[in-house]
Amino acid sequence: MAITAAQVKELRDATNVSMMECKKALEECDGNMEQAFKVLRERGMAVAAKRADKEANQGIITASSSADGKTIAMVEVNCETDFAARNDTFKAFVDEVAQKALETDEPLSNVLADELIKKVASIGENLKIRRNVRYQLDGNGILGSYIHMGGKVGVLIEVSCQKEASVQSPAFAELVKDLTLHIAAASPAYLKSDDVPADVLEEERKIYAKQVEGKPENIVDKIVDGKIRKFYSDVCLVDQPFVKEPKMSITDLTTSVGKELDDAFTIRRFDRYQLGA
Repeated sequence: MAITAAQVKELRDATNVSMMECKKALEECDGNMEQAFKVLRERGMAVAAKRADKEANQGIITASSSADGKTIAMVEVNCETDFAARNDTFKAFVDEVAQKALETDEPLSNVLADELIKKVASIGENLKIRRNVRYQLDGNGILGSYIHMGGKVGVLIEVSCQKEASVQSPAFAELVKDLTLHIAAASPAYLKSDDVPADVLEEERKIYAKQVEGKPENIVDKIVDGKIRKFYSDVCLVDQPFVKEPKMSITDLTTSVGKELDDAFTIRRFDRYQLGA
């Protein structure tokens, strides 16, 4: 008998198994929904449906790099328990996901949907490919990554330079490493002040103005401006005090290394993942 799209969708909704596998099972069972469900269970696929409502807030963040270092990627893959996160099968799967992330900017939860379902059946826990990001180097510079606390925190960064020779400099490599360590520790929300959304900035201004309510208007403006500068130093990477030397800002750090190498370094972008955040 002909299998309809509605039947396939009904079985997929019930099992969380791919459309292709659902159609195959229905064809084998002449459209019998109950029998097709049983077939998928016997194949270890329908276990995914049973696990789908389980919280997956443990897991691993990891990064991967192309051989030439011009492409890097980072992924977060979640599971239900720390025990599963330490499982070699799960770790190997996360590494496979990270390698796949080098090839695409598409959400890997869609790209690897069928592989994920099979891995759920193998490991016996709900798994989620929560997010992925890829950087491809644009011009001269270095792509860097750092994984902290055994996969609990991950950082990607791209830092550009003007001179091609700087890419081979140990001082530049050390700068990029220090920046990734700083981002992991200080958790900046934005790269620079221009990146702070207008509504967020306006809300901060209102809060600070409320704190000094009753003072002369010119005094209030000065105090609010000062508090906004402090806000930037808390949430914007380039304005933050460097964790290794708090008297120096991140901008001071990049400028200092730039002078040492007679070059100019610019932090183009960064991403910071924290497990479950």
